[in-house]
Amino acid sequence: MIFIAPLLPFVGASILWFFVPDICQIGWINGVGQLLLFTLVVCIPAWRTGRLSYVDIGWPLGLALIGLVTLSFAQGVSWRRMIIGMAYLFMGLRMGVGALRMWHAGHFKKEFPRYQYQRLRWERKGITNTQLMIQVEALVQGFANISFLAFPAFVIATNRSEQVHPLEILGLLLWLAAFVMESVADAQKLAFLREMKRQNQTRKVCNVGLWRYSRHPNYFAEWMVWNALIVAAIPAWLDHQGRSPLVTWVLLGIGTLYVSRIMYTTLVHYTGAKPAEYFSAQKRPDYQAYQQSTNMFFPGPSRVDQPRPQGKST
Repeated sequence: MIFIAPLLPFVGASILWFFVPDICQIGWINGVGQLLLFTLVVCIPAWRTGRLSYVDIGWPLGLALIGLVTLSFAQGVSWRRMIIGMAYLFMGLRMGVGALRMWHAGHFKKEFPRYQYQRLRWERKGITNTQLMIQVEALVQGFANISFLAFPAFVIATNRSEQVHPLEILGLLLWLAAFVMESVADAQKLAFLREMKRQNQTRKVCNVGLWRYSRHPNYFAEWMVWNALIVAAIPAWLDHQGRSPLVTWVLLGIGTLYVSRIMYTTLVHYTGAKPAEYFSAQKRPDYQAYQQSTNMFFPGPSRVDQPRPQGKST
């Protein structure tokens, strides 16, 4: 049962597509495509190498696939289908192309720290069959793309209303702001790491720019990207009322809102902040002080003055 339980919520949410007439067809197409993609890109390589890191290729390419399915097969207003489809395509290719470059450079020859941390979790639970758990985790990611993570795209794309709702504008603006924040945070950290490498100070804590207000501003911004999609999906969900049974319509709304919880759990507990901090605290002497002075996820003012690294930091 311990191997099956993680899959159940995602499989259950995938079944919901069969009861939403406007989404059933694209749900089927996306489901088959995601299973094929994850089998070839994640499950087989992970089985051969014993490394779960291939999820970092399969998951974002799966988002791009959701975008392609939305653009090609969704039956809704064309401009709305175009915007949400391109948003998913952009998010997926941005991360997926970066992961493929890392694979080509040989970085996938070693398990990424966040997946090393997952093995520590399995050890604490007494799980010894890591090969099987790797396949389970890969399937969980695949079914997440089949189910919950596709909810905002498919709900928005099948909205039949020609009118633009204020929440759609708000969602788009939030999405753009969150993407800019994530890009700025990534750029600031990359510049910091390059400068510290130039100074031969590779174990310093990045506490410049946005990183002074959150220990993981990039993860927070990524979470807000998904919250923005949920906000934009609310009018579309309301538009679905009456076109599906009441229970199905309610579950569709719950599933869309639940995306926020899934991404928060992933970005904080599963493969995000906590695994990163586990290793940072071991190799960076100042990291514990940074943890005491700076919020982990939600941005906020520093609780004490933080020591800044010597030399130029940007």
